[in-house]
Amino acid sequence: MKNKRQYLPKDFEPNEWELIHPFFEELKSRPINSKEEFKKWLLDRSELEAAISENAGWRYIRMTCDTTNEKLTDSFNYFLSEIQPKIAPYTNSLNEKALNSPYLEQINEAGFEILKKTLEKDFKIFREENIPLLTEIEQEAHTYGSISGAMTVEVEGKELTLQQAGDYLQSSDRQIREDVWRKISSRRYQDHQKLDELFDKLVKLRHQVALNADYGNYRDYMFTSLGRFEYTAEDCFAFHNAIAKEVVPIQKSLAEERKARLNVASLNPWDLQVNYYSSTPLKPFENGEELLEKTIECFYQIDKYLGDCLVKMKEMGHLDLVSRKGKAPGGYNYPLDETGVPFIFMNATSTLRDLVTMVHEGGHALHSFLTKDLELTVFKHPPSEVAELASMSMELISMEHWDVFFKNEKDLIRARREHLESIIQTLPWVSTIDKFQHWIYTNPGHTIDQRKKEWANIFTQFDNQVTSWDGLENYKEYVWQKQLHLYEVPFYYIEYGMAQLGAVAVWKNYKSNREEGYRKYVEALKLGYTAPI
Repeated sequence: MKNKRQYLPKDFEPNEWELIHPFFEELKSRPINSKEEFKKWLLDRSELEAAISENAGWRYIRMTCDTTNEKLTDSFNYFLSEIQPKIAPYTNSLNEKALNSPYLEQINEAGFEILKKTLEKDFKIFREENIPLLTEIEQEAHTYGSISGAMTVEVEGKELTLQQAGDYLQSSDRQIREDVWRKISSRRYQDHQKLDELFDKLVKLRHQVALNADYGNYRDYMFTSLGRFEYTAEDCFAFHNAIAKEVVPIQKSLAEERKARLNVASLNPWDLQVNYYSSTPLKPFENGEELLEKTIECFYQIDKYLGDCLVKMKEMGHLDLVSRKGKAPGGYNYPLDETGVPFIFMNATSTLRDLVTMVHEGGHALHSFLTKDLELTVFKHPPSEVAELASMSMELISMEHWDVFFKNEKDLIRARREHLESIIQTLPWVSTIDKFQHWIYTNPGHTIDQRKKEWANIFTQFDNQVTSWDGLENYKEYVWQKQLHLYEVPFYYIEYGMAQLGAVAVWKNYKSNREEGYRKYVEALKLGYTAPI
């Protein structure tokens, strides 16, 4: 179901550099003598980039679905080491060619002003000597998935992934919660040195990339690389301060309520996921098939097109939802630019958090469908602040229809309240991770001990100030290692905070007028990256 090709042969598969190379050469050497020829050149370039990105996408998807399969890992690493480095110089040459063309200024269509900014920033930061470094960084970063994917614990005689074991943290039996929490934390801690060494290596490599590109530190380099045209590091610090002032006190009051309702002398980390106004954990679905079917039903209640999107993904096998040993951690929606039908990956067990992840990724998927027919590939990929607005808004919009998952009215109210409470927890955690990254990369020569100390300082600033970590300090020092973003996508985190605020506003519109609120949401998503944040 791929878009009809205009430039590439119908049967072209970009599996080897020798097959790809002639097309880059042709684009690089093609004469452009009119605005129309320039536009055609952009469209042809976009078609080539879409084919290559989809090929790379499938390599990544298959690898994360089974990190134990060496052939899949080798296939992805082959792209990183043998294809991507050879593309990079051509990409830079094509960017330069576009920027030097007199016809770029003559196109006044939506998105082209942003396209020009994107070309300029990519050309600005490109350095030939960074190509092997960026390749090494990407390969090393994905080691995190292999390390995490291999982590299991034994609970009640069964070997479980950490995600599966995490379900026990909702048990009403406090002893079970504590035992399982300690097992999970101990298993993570078992690899803390390995993950420390990996992180040190990544920080060093990333700092060298920044220096090579004439930046003083990797933070400033990444602000350019991510195309953060509309806000600065200082704006991030102001956001952190606002969260500390306005949200942390609410978080503290909720923790105090939790402690009182649980009737415990000390609120501990294993008490933070159990529902404190009922004795049984919420279970919105039994298995992956039921999660998908109920989500489709929920989406159809919102909008027929939205439901159809998930049905199409199901028909094409573009979903891998359930946690299992050897699967990489986390969840994502991977846009496939040529096919136009994305892939959803996640690690569901049977919790409310899994339901939220499913509708979150479903929001990303809707975004992919709504932008698949935009002219240029670059227009299909808005910055993360907007991409996360699509997904976090869907969490709240769908919440109005969670009766599909919870037939019992009390359970439905509990689920909604739990999710709204999670928003209060999300904002301080976003600030914690983001502020930590600012410190990491503006102090690249730090030691492991200095990093532990700074993590403790930042963690305390945004903690609920009620939870006791007495005797658990060694685990607390390494809580950050569970956050995949720090390893694989540095500086991708403040976006969740910005998008969360936007999502609450979208939800408010939807509650006021469902039809109009949803229409405005969809119209915004359809813009892709043809409009600024």
